[in-house]
Amino acid sequence: MILCGGRGTRLREQTERIPKALVEIGSQPILWHVIGIYAAQGFRKFVLCTGYKGEQLEEWVQRERWPPELELECLDTGLDTPTGGRTLAAAEHLGEIPFNLTYADGVADIDLAALLELHRRHGALATMTVVQPRLQFGLAELGEDGRVLGFAEKPRLKRWINGGFFRFEPGVRDYLAPDSVLEREPLERLAAAGELRAYRHDGFWDCMDTYKDAVMLEDLWASGQPPWHGWSEEASPR
Repeated sequence: MILCGGRGTRLREQTERIPKALVEIGSQPILWHVIGIYAAQGFRKFVLCTGYKGEQLEEWVQRERWPPELELECLDTGLDTPTGGRTLAAAEHLGEIPFNLTYADGVADIDLAALLELHRRHGALATMTVVQPRLQFGLAELGEDGRVLGFAEKPRLKRWINGGFFRFEPGVRDYLAPDSVLEREPLERLAAAGELRAYRHDGFWDCMDTYKDAVMLEDLWASGQPPWHGWSEEASPR
């Protein structure tokens, strides 16, 4: 499942015309890159949880030439439904099967097989990928007398944040509500119940939250060697 229904207000200049998931990196929407991360590692079936300007996403899915192995379905989860409500609607649509969930704006060189193996071993209802992103600014290192001792150029955050690649069992539906925000009460309740575990990803990760992020991802793609997993002849969908 890919959450594609948000308005992307921090990219307003582009998302007033198109949904955030269709903002392009290179010549393809960011959603195409996210699908590629999964398809390159053998995933075949995708449910796109649409909302804001969802008809444009459906039209794009119909236009795009997908490998024959892939199945893509657009599921209208409501115009302003929060992320927990969209997840609940999609989970009920799928039925009693485990599922992966991610956002339509985050890319990484994540090892999805390792994520699934960790999830299988621990037996909890939910696994959340956590990452340590780089700070946007350099840090000044100060001595006790106020002297500047040096600088650290955009260091990694020492604590972990939600990286957006999840694995859920059907039982997570008991923690979701139509008006819930996934990142708040549902995840907090799962954690309190001991049903949420972390998969630590220490490789590349970034999300397209602002125009600055979009420009950075565009530059990485233009380099010819983007650091996230994706489509290639060597790693084509199986």
